[in-house]
Amino acid sequence: MLGLGTLAKKVFGNANDRKVKAVRPLVAKINALEPEFAALSDEGLVEKTREFQKRVQEGGEKLDAILPEAFANCREAAKRALGLRAFDVQLKGGIFLHQGNIAEMRTGEGKTLVAAFPAYLNALTGKGVHVVTVNDYLAKRDADTIGKVHKKLGLTTGVVYPYQPDAEKRAAYLADVTYATNNELGFDYLRDNMKGSVEEMMQRGHNFAIVDEVDSILIDEARTPLIISGPSQDRSDLYIQIDKLIPLLAEDGYVIDEKQRSVTFTEEGNDQIEALLQEHGILPEGQSLYDPESTTIVHHVNQGLRAHKLFHRDQNYIVRDDEVVLIDEFTGRMMKGRRLSDGLHQAIEAKEGVKIQPENVTLASVTFQNYFRLYDKLAGMTGTAATEAEEFMTIYGLGVVEIPTNRPVARKDEHDQVYRTAREKFEGIVAEIREAHAKGQPILVGTTSIEKSEMLSDLLKREGIAHNVLNARQHEQEAKIVADAGRLGAVTIATNMAGRGTDIQLGGNVEMKVIEELDANPDADPVALRARIEAEHAEEKARVLEAGGLFVLATERHESRRIDNQLRGRSGRQGDPGRSSFFLSLEDDLMRIFGSERLDKVLTTLGLKEGEAIVHPWVNKSLEKAQAKVEGRNFDIRKQLLKFDDVMNDQRKVIFSQRLEILQAEHVSEVAEDMRHQVIDEMVDEFMPPKTYPDAWDLEGLKEAGRERLSMDMPVADWAAEEGVDQAAMAERIIQNADRMMAEKAEAFGPDTLKQIEKQVLLQAIDGKWREHLLRLEHLRSVVGFRSYAQRDPLNEYKTEAFQLFESMLNSLRQQVTQQLSRIRPLSKEEQEQMMAQMLAAQQAAAGARVTAEAEQRRPGDSPGVQARLEGFDEADPATWGNPGRNDPCPCGSGEKFKHCHGRIV
Repeated sequence: MLGLGTLAKKVFGNANDRKVKAVRPLVAKINALEPEFAALSDEGLVEKTREFQKRVQEGGEKLDAILPEAFANCREAAKRALGLRAFDVQLKGGIFLHQGNIAEMRTGEGKTLVAAFPAYLNALTGKGVHVVTVNDYLAKRDADTIGKVHKKLGLTTGVVYPYQPDAEKRAAYLADVTYATNNELGFDYLRDNMKGSVEEMMQRGHNFAIVDEVDSILIDEARTPLIISGPSQDRSDLYIQIDKLIPLLAEDGYVIDEKQRSVTFTEEGNDQIEALLQEHGILPEGQSLYDPESTTIVHHVNQGLRAHKLFHRDQNYIVRDDEVVLIDEFTGRMMKGRRLSDGLHQAIEAKEGVKIQPENVTLASVTFQNYFRLYDKLAGMTGTAATEAEEFMTIYGLGVVEIPTNRPVARKDEHDQVYRTAREKFEGIVAEIREAHAKGQPILVGTTSIEKSEMLSDLLKREGIAHNVLNARQHEQEAKIVADAGRLGAVTIATNMAGRGTDIQLGGNVEMKVIEELDANPDADPVALRARIEAEHAEEKARVLEAGGLFVLATERHESRRIDNQLRGRSGRQGDPGRSSFFLSLEDDLMRIFGSERLDKVLTTLGLKEGEAIVHPWVNKSLEKAQAKVEGRNFDIRKQLLKFDDVMNDQRKVIFSQRLEILQAEHVSEVAEDMRHQVIDEMVDEFMPPKTYPDAWDLEGLKEAGRERLSMDMPVADWAAEEGVDQAAMAERIIQNADRMMAEKAEAFGPDTLKQIEKQVLLQAIDGKWREHLLRLEHLRSVVGFRSYAQRDPLNEYKTEAFQLFESMLNSLRQQVTQQLSRIRPLSKEEQEQMMAQMLAAQQAAAGARVTAEAEQRRPGDSPGVQARLEGFDEADPATWGNPGRNDPCPCGSGEKFKHCHGRIV
């Protein structure tokens, strides 16, 4: 008998079905317009774009009103540029993205093309659209592919990537549609807010972003903030010394909590490490770990313990070229340039015996959560979002809509097979692979770490089964390995398949094969070559389909159901047949941490024999519940982190917006004047407290403060002796004198020069104080959790103290700006001449050293320009410079690199 809920769904459909049905009329309108747009010439498509832009930007027409026409125009451009006609389900996906939702679309449903539609529509406003991808390869590939569609429509496309020349990057951000990775967008936002002028800034605002692999970017990576840092003091020796002590600890010296991914010293462990530190002379005799002076040592010891007990080589990181490179637990990719903060990365470097990089201090930071909430409108695409729908709605206000597949899914998802031990499980996996491989079925084997992928590879080698391994070590061959994973009899072991960006096509990838053969034989006829490869592919695909399509075999369940679903989704694309199966053991991390003891008792009672597996829907359900618990816990952690980051984010917005106003302003004299007046008011209140008698005033202190903060020697005692002079009158008198002094400086410098000085002083002070403030907030965040022991809410404590610190920072900022501006004075003629002489001598010495160094490096017979430079070098005459390198200092002595100065390409 059907339950009431099930019965109601049968009659009314669920909420998702109703959303999908609601856009059918729009899709019908787009389809009805198809003949009209198909009749247009290529120029006609561009003219339509210009017409739409005029209607939106000048006529004020809403984007929703022109959606059917814009989508019809874009579909026609895609047909002509790529030979692809968007399916109705792809149009539905595009509509939901435009409406600011997450479109959940299965693997192989063409998400890349879907993004072209809302990107085109929203770019008509002229405010720019950002399409966000998970790596640089995908950003460049998608910009190249979809860029052809946008070019047909008369729009410009840009791509942003690391270490891009400034001019090229600025042009990419000015394009109608910009492709970039989440990391580069976040870092450029931070860099922009450290620039010295508006002209140097890259981003032009945050209008609309479409995030590909939205679950990976907005959830998995949301835990880690983006940080721009600068070098701090080098403590390499201390890391190495402490690293040698951690392995000496007894097992009862620490407790590992795998659920929380934390490790702490026990009381015995504290005593052991304290004794070891004193024995090795790291902790001074008579000093305890509990003394305030030991804070730094305690921090290093804790990080050393974490490095040894929680971070494992070939699972959390790999060592490559004498460097510890982190591995993304969700995609299995190397994260080059990403480092763990707070000294943890240095502790791992000490453990692995590689060169220890110096610690860094934070110059600017932002989380992805707060960066992406800057956008006026946000949308996303992924194959797996439904399990995290609550988090998307709570944090980003994004709804999740499941888009139906173009063809029904024909994949068979089998129940999990649970073994008692890992050894039995891997024996079962090898037997399953052997059986499927014998009939030519391509197999994709998913593992959770490099170590396990290589162990399974060894087992298959013993069996004589040819296979490919895809993990962080084979990162460079990724596209090739994935492209071949659907070939007849192919066996591919992969650490993780999230966001790989290359579809596994049954029978192999035709495009990849054509490129390979053309590289090997450039003289071959491309048309004949493609025809031959397509014929071979069709024959091989038929045999693969006969063998059952792609078989996805997972060797473990991940903490997140999404990662499992992403792996499953590689099979059965576009209605292809396929199957998926998960092999588990009670020794797997998820099973071990979440209640395998009870299951072990059940299996023992049932009398499970060696090598046998239990297969039952109940096991699947209990595992899904365990995964849902982990997801819920991780969501709570991220929610809590966000609450703390929101406090900093509010302050960040204030500072960045004030900084931008200063950059955009022609002059900031009024701001500097207001700051000066506030400093004077506070100074008078400090030494002449309100509502006090004159005998309580500290006039000597006020005079000294005037010298220190305003560079003014004022007769405050004489002024105070005058009749009727109170605190307000004293403040007014000092303000008048300070304003007169600054007016005299403006006359001496020239008003324009002083305006520039004021702006630079203000910007430098803001940047310096903000950096100091970030460090204080980091320290506060690291200790505020202990307030809970006193029955006080750490978040409320953090909010209160962070606000007090912010106020204190603003007071300090005002004082610094006032003090610096009060102390500046124009140089006398003699001082100017002396400074010019010093600069000229330094430039000549540098040029001489450069000439000597180049003369030593060049062989006799080198370019004649070198000889001329050595004999008759003249800074003012480029003809005597020879052939300087692009990255050498410019011979004119400007201090700039040659490529940025006289060697600049105009």
